[in-house]
Amino acid sequence: MIPVFDGHNDTLLLHAERPDRDFFARHEDGHLDYPRAREAGFAGGFFAVFAPSHEAPELDRLVRRPDGTTQPAPSGALDPSVAIRHVNGMVAQFLRWTKDPDGRFRHVTTAAELERSIADGAMAGILHFEGAEAIGPDLRALDVYHAAGLRSLGPVWSRPNLFGHGVPFVFPATPDLGPGLTAHGRSLVRRCNELRIMIDLSHITERGFWDVAELSAAPLVATHSNAHAVSPHPRNLTDAQLDAVRQSDGVVGLNFATGFLSPEGNGDKALPLEVMVRHVDHLVDKLGIERVAFGSDFDGATMPDAIGDVRGVQRLLDALADAGYDEAALHKLAHQNWVRVLRATWGE
Repeated sequence: MIPVFDGHNDTLLLHAERPDRDFFARHEDGHLDYPRAREAGFAGGFFAVFAPSHEAPELDRLVRRPDGTTQPAPSGALDPSVAIRHVNGMVAQFLRWTKDPDGRFRHVTTAAELERSIADGAMAGILHFEGAEAIGPDLRALDVYHAAGLRSLGPVWSRPNLFGHGVPFVFPATPDLGPGLTAHGRSLVRRCNELRIMIDLSHITERGFWDVAELSAAPLVATHSNAHAVSPHPRNLTDAQLDAVRQSDGVVGLNFATGFLSPEGNGDKALPLEVMVRHVDHLVDKLGIERVAFGSDFDGATMPDAIGDVRGVQRLLDALADAGYDEAALHKLAHQNWVRVLRATWGE
């Protein structure tokens, strides 16, 4: 069984909403827990810390243009004090998992630690922020969270904040749906480079993507995005963006969410694995086999029935093997490409 390291899950949010849930026990709902992960050869992933938009009611609302078509309304920003409360609770939960007396969950902050964890068969967790709402304009909180082990950060989710603008969930559309980084966002990118925190471009507008590409000295990474040429959703990357990722020697993680995979933009759970293979094919064609990985979005999105939960990752690898990907290519897609880009970003 090929070990799979994954670019994105929202399992911490699931546990924040259900605090009595035991990550180390088997469950019949949700996508990811420790027992099912072990059965799936799931070696770990980026565990997202995300403050939900309960207090941003305008998120994803559409307004009608005079010609009868629609456009996204401005998304509501989240109160930073609300974000801090959610974020600190999820960071605390993540750190509690790392204190498991049986050593089943490891917090990794270097590529060498990640490689050792995969080799040892433990589950590796990278602490990731999906949106920087808990970080103030002076960026001091970023240093505090870095000291707690933060090593990956998306400046925005699909809403505006102090640092920039995210793309709304509309279809079909290009990712060019708003402004890019603010002045504070530019400072955030520079400080992340100094601290060697990986910058995730998955939710940012196209203008924001190019702002980061211009500023950042690190490889460009989208932890959980797909090919816009296959599914024209604004959360997916255009070929021009993929070219920039390739030139920076970055990585794109395939998102398993039906809405970002489907060429029709629907959430049909009957979507076949062949559509996922088509996205991988396009990403590999544009990026090369060394720059494509997985970024499932487990516990944060609707999965195809062919995937189901974490145990479906091996079915995806089987489908890719049937499509002609050899053993060496599958290992790169499954985990080696994440190790490579993290070593390049973190410097260790």
